[in-house]
Amino acid sequence: MDLPQTQEGSPTRVEQQLDFGFLPIPPSCRVDTGGGTKPFGYAKTLAFAAASTFSTFMNLYYNQPILLELAQEFNVDDVGVSRIPVLLQAGYATGLLFLSPLGDLIRRRPLVLLLIFTSGSLTIGLALTRSLVVFEALSFLIAFASVTPQVLIPFTADLAPANRRATFMSIVFAGLLTGVLLARVLSGIIAQFSSYRNIFWMGTAGQYALLLVLYFITPNTPPKNKDITYFKILLTMGKFAVTEPALIQGCLIFFCNSAVFSGFWVTMTFLLGGDPYNYSTLIIGLFGLVGMAGIAMSPVVGRLVDGLVPWVATFVAIMFVVLSQIIQTFAGELSIAAVVIATILLDIGVQSTQVSMTAGIFSIAPEARARLNALLILSIFLGQVMGTAVGTKLFAEGGYKLSSGVRVVFAGVQLLLLIARGPHVSRRTWVGWEGGVEFRKREEAVKEDLGIVDHR
Repeated sequence: MDLPQTQEGSPTRVEQQLDFGFLPIPPSCRVDTGGGTKPFGYAKTLAFAAASTFSTFMNLYYNQPILLELAQEFNVDDVGVSRIPVLLQAGYATGLLFLSPLGDLIRRRPLVLLLIFTSGSLTIGLALTRSLVVFEALSFLIAFASVTPQVLIPFTADLAPANRRATFMSIVFAGLLTGVLLARVLSGIIAQFSSYRNIFWMGTAGQYALLLVLYFITPNTPPKNKDITYFKILLTMGKFAVTEPALIQGCLIFFCNSAVFSGFWVTMTFLLGGDPYNYSTLIIGLFGLVGMAGIAMSPVVGRLVDGLVPWVATFVAIMFVVLSQIIQTFAGELSIAAVVIATILLDIGVQSTQVSMTAGIFSIAPEARARLNALLILSIFLGQVMGTAVGTKLFAEGGYKLSSGVRVVFAGVQLLLLIARGPHVSRRTWVGWEGGVEFRKREEAVKEDLGIVDHR
């Protein structure tokens, strides 16, 4: 495993045995100098993915299909209830900047448990309150605490065997996308057949159940950077954002990638609800399950990425995104089969782009993966906001072909951004190609992944 082994970073005997100073840590999760934790495999990765599904993206998205019900409950108009998703977005962005980088400073196990317990407990308030102000305040705080996946993704990169890092990361990323799609589906179904409050009870139960699972499986690894301060962590994030070409390239690609994804799904409702399809709200919600087919490919995608140069895997993934939007633009209003194909291609492309680029960017500074991940996810978040706003506006002004055509442009911009830096350029190269165009990992890189050699 890819764990810190310095004596300074080793936990004391008390730290090995107790969470928060009083809660016993299961023996199988304790890190000791004699043997370490059990190997990190698929079971733990799936648990991390499930935590990503429930603790973040369901918290952020299951309110969207029930905004009309919330407006009626709190006796406000559409403008008043629209503050809820805005506060959720603001809370999540704040948590990304100020909470997720803590993964590079303190032990990740207690941080993950505390975040899930906090968001799960606050969700009870959403199910009980009859005050809009309280609902809004709780929404902000829940979103602020819902950055668990942004701790788990770099944590997975540290725990996973290097030659399976992309595979395991792809599964956790799949949890994120699953949450986006599943939240809308479950929320719409529950709200149609029962009280909207049951959605939040479901969210609470899911988070508490995962809290129990993670308590018994999450390794208690030592802090990655014991001598660094919180202020310095924030300072280095700013430094990375302006000095690392690969990171900046990745953030720009993630921004465009996320804008395409969010714009696609927000306008999907308008496309399927109008001519020629005229589907019901329930059918539109269930259509989100089509996207699950692409997400189900994540382990296969991860295995392919593990054997390829990250640049090559990203190129193929972006081509999937481009192809999906071309199909949607020219055939989306003609055949539901075209919409289904475009949806599957898009989800595979978005998933693969995020996994392959993140795997490459994490190699920039392994000791700062939480900070690098926070910047990448922030770019995804900003892309979602822009894609939603622009996609809706373009659809209202020019119809589906205009909004979809602009997404083709954004997909093409991703391709140009990637081609600007070749697959084997040096870390400090901003634009250019050097080192050849080999597609598969070179022998030295494979050996390093397997732990045969050490280039430090």
